[in-house]
Amino acid sequence: MSSDRPLRARYRRILGFFARLTVQMWFFDVVLPRVGLRRLAARGRTRRFQKAAARFHTLAAELGGLMIKLGQFMSTRLDVLPPEVTEELAGLQDEAPEVPFPQIRPLAEAELGMPLSAAFESFESTPVAAASLGQVHRARLSPSEARDVGFRNVMVKVQRPGIEQVIDIDLTALRKVAGWASHLKAISQRTDMHGIVEEFARSSAEEIDYLHEASNGERFAANFADDPTISAPVVVWERTSRRVLTLSDVSAIKVDDIAALNRHGIDPHEVAYAVADAYIKQVFEDGFFHADPHPGNLFVTPVPDAMVGEVGRRWKLTFIDFGMMGEVPGDLRGQLKDVIIAIGLRDSQRLVRCMEELHMLLPSADRSLLERAVGQLFDRFGGMSLAEMRELDPKEFIDFGRQFRDLMREMPFQLPEDFLLLIRAASLMNGLCTALDPDYNLWDSVQPYADQLVTGDPGSQAKMILDEGRALLEITLGLPRRLTRVLTMVERGQLSVEIPEIERQLSHIEVGVRRVVAAVLFVGLLLGGILLRGNDPMWGLIMMGVSLVPLAYAVFGGLFRRFRV
Repeated sequence: MSSDRPLRARYRRILGFFARLTVQMWFFDVVLPRVGLRRLAARGRTRRFQKAAARFHTLAAELGGLMIKLGQFMSTRLDVLPPEVTEELAGLQDEAPEVPFPQIRPLAEAELGMPLSAAFESFESTPVAAASLGQVHRARLSPSEARDVGFRNVMVKVQRPGIEQVIDIDLTALRKVAGWASHLKAISQRTDMHGIVEEFARSSAEEIDYLHEASNGERFAANFADDPTISAPVVVWERTSRRVLTLSDVSAIKVDDIAALNRHGIDPHEVAYAVADAYIKQVFEDGFFHADPHPGNLFVTPVPDAMVGEVGRRWKLTFIDFGMMGEVPGDLRGQLKDVIIAIGLRDSQRLVRCMEELHMLLPSADRSLLERAVGQLFDRFGGMSLAEMRELDPKEFIDFGRQFRDLMREMPFQLPEDFLLLIRAASLMNGLCTALDPDYNLWDSVQPYADQLVTGDPGSQAKMILDEGRALLEITLGLPRRLTRVLTMVERGQLSVEIPEIERQLSHIEVGVRRVVAAVLFVGLLLGGILLRGNDPMWGLIMMGVSLVPLAYAVFGGLFRRFRV
């Protein structure tokens, strides 16, 4: 009974935190607006979100377990949480006190079915790293085992004792919280909280199954089998189980250790672009990508002189930790390639068409207006590096935001679930690349790939011609019908009668244009700030703060026009 007491206390702490948060949201988002104090509630919303995120950060750091994973998971949900929350959650580091070796040893021996002294020639009792779900120890294989696998030094990842019970308690509490949230209209109308919790539960179950992680690692390595510039640790299956994972020791230079890179004569600029190229292949060719590319999961490995000719340079990239991987289905992969082509060609029409095919647009979205908005963004910021954006006068962002004061109350965008891990990976990757090279420009990585897709793939060229021909044919076939309708209106004398109505429609369209462009501006500034924060937190926060100007217009701009009408 006493062993259950810490779990019950943990359960109560989690529920207590979210109960307080739920009551706070109900008071400010339901009670105050009903008594005419909506503006008062809105005024302090950002500060309340920041405080709540900071409190959760503290709670997660103290409790560990799934709470840290929850914070990291929710930091990718830009479609659910405001930027001030995701910014705070993104800073959660999965670190935990080490478990004493006398507690780790019996678990590892039970999993392997033999004493550690029989499984390994040596096993270091002090862990190399400790996290919320497990910890890693260095070890050496016996000479006979080493002959079979081809190496002796290994890393052994062992789950924390009792972590499965902790996960069960955490998920039970989160499912209860999801039930509370479903009764808040402001949340239930925008978010399926039960679905989010179950999605998180599935990803957590995969992450604590080391057999699944081992299979992911082998699949990743197979995808790069013909590329000597990318490597991954080798799984020692004879010393691996669901709760113990043994891998070849691939420790090398941490990818963000610029001083060490320079000492070895490795150009950080080249490393940045190599990381980006590796991700382009993972996403668009393999459809299977590493979703957690933080600096601790990437090494730069110098290669012996004898291998320089084979590798083509004096180093290679080594990926580790395949517990969090993303998949891109074949049809989605093809659609994403079309997006790359559209971005590479700065073709706003094609990009909006891709967004529609990816189900990113709500039925209410006006395509023609959105095309114009995306075109303006391409004209102003297309091809601009983050370094160039940092040199812009902040007033330019503010003035640009003030142009769009009527942003849609419901923006015409929705985020497919397939994109969530991809967004996380892209954000972490871009932050890593800009840390390696402040002048790193994502466009420079995308452009050659887009050019190759357009010029190197006859199918892509044919598709472009067919798409443009289809659009032109639709316009051509529609012209006689539209002309006949206008002439009929003139003959009936209806044209002048309907001019006031046309003027009203034009007024609605004008408002819609500003609101759509402001919606795109908000998304652009928000994502730009998120990407920038890894290299320059101050400017990242400035961009994210400025994004609230068009966001406020999205939420409240349409109300003022209704009152005037």
